Amino acid sequence: MTTLAEHLQAWVAARPERAPIAETITALARAAAELAELVRLGPLAGEMAEVIAESRDGVGQKALDVRAEELFEAELERAPVAYLASEERDDVLELNPKAPLAVALDPLDGSANIAQASLMGALFSIFPAAGSGPQSFFVPGERQLAAGIVLYGSFTPLVLALDEGVYSFALDPRTKRFILHRKELKVPTWRAEYAINASNARFWPLPIKAYIEECVAGAAGPRGVDFNMRWVACVVADVYRILINGGIFLYPGDTRKGYEHGRLRLLYEAFPIAWIMEKAGGLATDGFHRILDLVPKDLHERTPLIFGSRDKVARVMELHHASVPPAGQRPLFGTRGLFKAGS
Repeated sequence: MTTLAEHLQAWVAARPERAPIAETITALARAAAELAELVRLGPLAGEMAEVIAESRDGVGQKALDVRAEELFEAELERAPVAYLASEERDDVLELNPKAPLAVALDPLDGSANIAQASLMGALFSIFPAAGSGPQSFFVPGERQLAAGIVLYGSFTPLVLALDEGVYSFALDPRTKRFILHRKELKVPTWRAEYAINASNARFWPLPIKAYIEECVAGAAGPRGVDFNMRWVACVVADVYRILINGGIFLYPGDTRKGYEHGRLRLLYEAFPIAWIMEKAGGLATDGFHRILDLVPKDLHERTPLIFGSRDKVARVMELHHASVPPAGQRPLFGTRGLFKAGS
């Protein structure tokens, strides 16, 4: 049973300059283990679902959001991290200005699920520190040095994407150590499954409508197979599910006010997800562009996000790049429609 510490020790032994990255990952893992205990306690830890402040997404900042931020910040203060960009902060926080790294973090994804005892998680990316704080983050996603997610569910996996692959470590709550349980993860391609919030279908752009109609048509349609749909309102859960089962996740921009560019943040949500997906053989896009080629102009910039099995994501990109008419005439997207199904 290989611990996270042992895995990182071997990783650093191959290239000693990786030591600061390993130290930072260790700090993030310590905070995640502490947060997992709070999540497990639920209401016994206090009114963690209480809204205590406004938030940019309009749902309100919860008590557990703040506690998660505090736990991660406290651990990163002791790590070789110069700057922290967090979903919970308007601006970059300077920690250790002479340190070599910068961390982008969503300390608690899915906080609307707190009171429902449903899934929640965290996402992080590690970048080289450069110049002032914001300059460290206004770079292409390709510049990431490592990325990961933590999922608080029936158990607590930490998925870590390093330069050579993707690994999943399960938290042992008795020792607060993460133990390697899946290595060299690859996104399966066979699963006919998609995740999208179908209640927003009337607002979707035409390429998304076209793709979902192909899936809904099932075995009788152009895709030639019956699809299942999933939606849990926690993107970390969808990342983990797709890593294990395959499939595709779609959160497009749409015509609702405030949703023109989707709802997920490019820096600390889309970037780590895209890094993990590509290291595991999958793909992530905004519909037209590879996510890791994008450059944030703002710490909290939003982006449409589609990720998962490479063949399925490529099909969505193909539909975006096709000559799509400006009005949604449904016959164009039927089983004998304009768009020929890909793989």
